[in-house]
Amino acid sequence: MNQFNRATVILGVAASDAHAVANILIAESLREAGFLVVNLGVCTPLPEFAEAYQANPTAVAVVVGSLNGHAYDDLRDLPALRARGLLGCPVVVGGNISVGSTKSDRDRARLEQLGVDHVLDDVAHLVPLLAGLAQPVFA
Repeated sequence: MNQFNRATVILGVAASDAHAVANILIAESLREAGFLVVNLGVCTPLPEFAEAYQANPTAVAVVVGSLNGHAYDDLRDLPALRARGLLGCPVVVGGNISVGSTKSDRDRARLEQLGVDHVLDDVAHLVPLLAGLAQPVFA
């Protein structure tokens, strides 16, 4: 039995993004690692992530995928949701975080200024990150 079998992760693709394949593959890899995955699918507005968190308040993270490069625009309302206490767990963003082939520290900083806790550029880092976030649940 995997040590993360009770840790919930809320997963979805940013509101303006309809890329489904990576979402399905990531959901499966998280399940294989022992996480309970609440998969909201593609084109998920930020308020739906907040609703899922309200329904799953012990979630260790909300994971938002963005492959079209518009993560910043899709997450613009994150500070307001956080201020209202509607999204209290860490927010992880991964994928293609900005338009264009070159990503800069500025792109990452803009997301962090919105309240994104972790910006990943390699999906291989997701399970270890979530495992670390889940540790306090089982301490």
